[in-house]
Amino acid sequence: MFKYLVSILLLVSQVAALHFYLEGDQQRCFYEELPKGTLVVGKYDAWEYQPESGQWIKPHNLAILTTIEETFDNDHMVRSHRGEMAGDIHYITADHGEHKICFRAATKDRGWFKNSRVKITFDMSFGEGSLLDSKNEVKVQGIVARLQQVRQRVLEIRREQVYMREREAQFRDQSESTNSRVVRWIIIQAIVLGATCAWQLNHLRGFFTKQKLV
Repeated sequence: MFKYLVSILLLVSQVAALHFYLEGDQQRCFYEELPKGTLVVGKYDAWEYQPESGQWIKPHNLAILTTIEETFDNDHMVRSHRGEMAGDIHYITADHGEHKICFRAATKDRGWFKNSRVKITFDMSFGEGSLLDSKNEVKVQGIVARLQQVRQRVLEIRREQVYMREREAQFRDQSESTNSRVVRWIIIQAIVLGATCAWQLNHLRGFFTKQKLV
């Protein structure tokens, strides 16, 4: 009955929440009759039962294997994912027909939970595939906005670098011009001092000669 209800109300996004248990390496599957282009969005969360404490915990080595198969196409697998103990499922049906959504508990080192009991809560929503774009539009716009901010910041940094290079070039040219003027002034001073010293020596020699001191 649930399959037919989903088919009739498919144009409106549907939500289904449930929980189930996996014993050992058991696989649990759900069957849904879905038209082509239907968006399937799911969110799951898993816990392992501890008989010693009688509590449900989240073991660090728990992984969940999710698969989606097209039963109308010889169980053609269209999605297989090994995720963390909590995760999401996003899928758009490529064709009309019955789809099988399966869960299986495993360890992160690829082994199966053979003697464990795992509880999984699963929320599913169904709608038109175009909903995917509308739901991700805000995220995409946020990413684009951040990219634009980063690009603007990069442009500002480049402008600052160009300005600093221009300032450095102006300072370097000014320094070189000042150094050249200082060198010319030193040379002129040396020439003037040399000429003055030569004139004074010549004058003193003439004076001493007139005075018959030499």
